[in-house]
Amino acid sequence: MGRGRKPISNFNGSEWETVFYNSVGTYVQYINSQLSKEYKAVPLSNHLKIFGGFAFKTSEYQNQGVPIIRISDFNNEQIVLKDVVYYQESKELDKYQLLEGDIIIALTGGTIAKLAIVQAGLGKIYLNQRVGKFQALKPDEFEVEYIYWLARSIQTIIKNLAWGAAIPNVSPKQIEELNFPFPPKETQRGIIDFLNDLKNNDLKTNNVYFNEPIETEILLLHEKQLTANSISTELTHQLTLVKKLRQQLLQDAVQGKLVGQNPKDEPASELLKKIKVEKQKLIAEKKLKKEKELPPIKPEEIPFEIPENWLWCRLGEISDIKRGKSPVYAETGIPKMLNQKCVRWYELDLKHSKIISEIWYNSVSEDFKVKENDVLVNSTGEGTIGRSALASNEANDYVFDSHILKISSEINQALICYYINSYFGQSLVEKSKGATSTKQTELGVNNLSNFIFPLPPLAEQNRIVQKLDELMQYCNELEASIKEGESQNEKLLQQVLREALSNKTTLN
Repeated sequence: MGRGRKPISNFNGSEWETVFYNSVGTYVQYINSQLSKEYKAVPLSNHLKIFGGFAFKTSEYQNQGVPIIRISDFNNEQIVLKDVVYYQESKELDKYQLLEGDIIIALTGGTIAKLAIVQAGLGKIYLNQRVGKFQALKPDEFEVEYIYWLARSIQTIIKNLAWGAAIPNVSPKQIEELNFPFPPKETQRGIIDFLNDLKNNDLKTNNVYFNEPIETEILLLHEKQLTANSISTELTHQLTLVKKLRQQLLQDAVQGKLVGQNPKDEPASELLKKIKVEKQKLIAEKKLKKEKELPPIKPEEIPFEIPENWLWCRLGEISDIKRGKSPVYAETGIPKMLNQKCVRWYELDLKHSKIISEIWYNSVSEDFKVKENDVLVNSTGEGTIGRSALASNEANDYVFDSHILKISSEINQALICYYINSYFGQSLVEKSKGATSTKQTELGVNNLSNFIFPLPPLAEQNRIVQKLDELMQYCNELEASIKEGESQNEKLLQQVLREALSNKTTLN
């Protein structure tokens, strides 16, 4: 490497290579922007063509023949023939044939700009529409690998251009209108060697590859990228630790380890007796429907010890659980229908509520309207089933739909919410959920009623919830601080990239 330049150390190979592949498109952009001061930037079309694939008719796909390479058929820069479709071989289609070493790029969709290099041994394959192939007009002008690195810089430009659109899309003509410098092959070879040695963390300390100032700037940029990546990794690790801390606090709470026991507290067994008496009274007054008797708890169901004045019971013994109603939506009406999106972890997000018919709303029984401190649990949905929230007074009189279960109880309902969101509660969700009435995995009223619940004395419930509220607020603040650090780290990194690419290539 050149005078005064030192290789970067203290980063492992995996981290180095990850940062390199995530950043190399930007590095090549920087190389191009600097080389354009020496070699005039001209449209890509002066030297390379983006050759589009053929619009094969889906009605003419076959079970055998020549594989058609669609966007879904290449990943990690390699073509995968596992799920390809086939087409009848034809001489007229030979111009769409891909050969070993061809570089292709996705021109549309969520994976726009992904690349692939056609590997050996694939046999005859055709290029589909919305996939472009880089084709040199004068192959003798290029080192073959240089086109690949050029494609990496184009990939970065396209991603920045197309992201945010409903359907990301770019045309071959747009790519061909990009301006680039095209250095001689000797410089191309130097750039190739530099990028490969940088990738392998094997830069030669006494060697100038193609341009010492450019190489030095890229090395500094890479060092900043590595540092930012390390910070990001550490912040992600810290978020994981906060998540684990939150779960440990919840687990301590449900096991009676979070706050001390007071022998003067009325034991949970007495509390359960009172709840059962009150339930029988409401049933007699026809304010509550008589429920099927819940089975006794078997010794093998009990996963851990609880304090002496606590009691294992079933959730259905201490609460009333209802499934919501199928809504009658309307274009105009009342925006008071809660759905799965509204039920977040611990809290409701009312902005996702839907508009329902006012007439239908007024016909809904009060049992299906939310009251402050009701616990709402998502009963279906991949990644949302079992998610529980405590209703605030803002949610009063909202209706909840049939994908939500409502828990009402005489005990501290915040404790029930914490319990369901705990690792123990979620493990019961995993064991209990079952697709019984729909194709979707579902948590039923009976499932939830049968959950075993470690019931503390009422006074201790209040102490536990008060302590959890304080600790969870601390966790939330800690998490927010870490996320702010992530945001600041990303902003600083983007600023570094903007400064480095102040003269970067853009679409005309």
